[in-house]
Amino acid sequence: MELTHVDAKGSYTAAERVQRAMASTRQRTVSLAAADVSAPVHWNTSQYIAEYLIGTPPQRAEALIDTGSDLIWTQCSTCLQGSCVEQGLPFYNASMSDSFHPVPCNDTLCVANQEHTCAKDGSCTFGAFYGAGDARGSIGTEVFAFENGTATLTFGCVKSLLISPGSLDGSSGLIGLGRGPLSLVSQTGATKFSYCHTPYLRSNATAGASSHLFVGDSASLSGGSPVMSMSFLEGPKDYPFYYVPLVGITVGQTRLSIPPLVFALKQNGEGGVFVDSGSPTTALVHGAYGPLREELTRQLNGSLVPPPARSGMDLCVAVAQEKTVPSMVFHFSGGADMVLPPENYWAPLDDSTSCMVMDHSSGMSIIGNFQLQNKHLLYDLAKDELSFQTADCSSL
Repeated sequence: MELTHVDAKGSYTAAERVQRAMASTRQRTVSLAAADVSAPVHWNTSQYIAEYLIGTPPQRAEALIDTGSDLIWTQCSTCLQGSCVEQGLPFYNASMSDSFHPVPCNDTLCVANQEHTCAKDGSCTFGAFYGAGDARGSIGTEVFAFENGTATLTFGCVKSLLISPGSLDGSSGLIGLGRGPLSLVSQTGATKFSYCHTPYLRSNATAGASSHLFVGDSASLSGGSPVMSMSFLEGPKDYPFYYVPLVGITVGQTRLSIPPLVFALKQNGEGGVFVDSGSPTTALVHGAYGPLREELTRQLNGSLVPPPARSGMDLCVAVAQEKTVPSMVFHFSGGADMVLPPENYWAPLDDSTSCMVMDHSSGMSIIGNFQLQNKHLLYDLAKDELSFQTADCSSL
């Protein structure tokens, strides 16, 4: 699936795009506790969105790609008045498709949803819950057409969506890539997938650049830059997340003093660090964000300026001083180091001010998309391993 960078769809400024990305991440952290598929994915205002077709005859749809959840769902024409959100395309109409079939409530595909009930006609209804709100509707099967093939998938036909404004970024729904049985990865029987995100901001992007999501045999890393790998950490049963063994952070030449337990995943599911394609930016628990902020303050010293009023940002420098911002390194167990150049965690808000695009959280840490620009990530589920390399995502 191609991920096309099209922030020109909206009239948002760079500052508004960065602030929307930060706000979306904050919402997300509130309550987060064999086939071959590829699809186009474009950058909208704070997220990356995949394009696909659904139904017979086909209807166009767009969805956020989300490694932090399982279910595939789209808003449907049966949405109760005022209970769904605005999207850029018409709502999917199941009654106009010859290939739509409702799933009975006693079917294993229905029971796979954490919250499911039986409708009066015996069909399956569901509820899905996110940091930004919740989605409710019915479960069905339908033909999905991607860039290089089709697949019959179980999905949610949403008739009620109560979420924070802007959370869908104008898309039709979600494509879950998590570990659960209803994710795109699980349903296609794929053992690996990969994606590579082009830069958020026009100034760092190639004109017309496209990113891609690959699921199945087409998912692989290319030659060129070195490949780093790490084993996923085992998370609690029924959690969809891909937990990674982050053990430390370096800013410039200084390794931060962060106790190992700060990133530890507890047996009860608290804590830990996971990579989340549904989160625009990275959020670190206070035990890591505090030392990071302190060291950046020390290194940038006289370059720091007050954040713009009501921007919600923390650390900022004058645009003319952006070159003083040091690189950052995420250290993972096993020796995998992910180097973040300044443009992967710092961005201009306006003509005069540039700010850090990372936030603090409580309970868990999330590695989000802004930090993964021009990083090609390969999730190998057979090896239970995450590999990555620096890449020009527009050239894949």
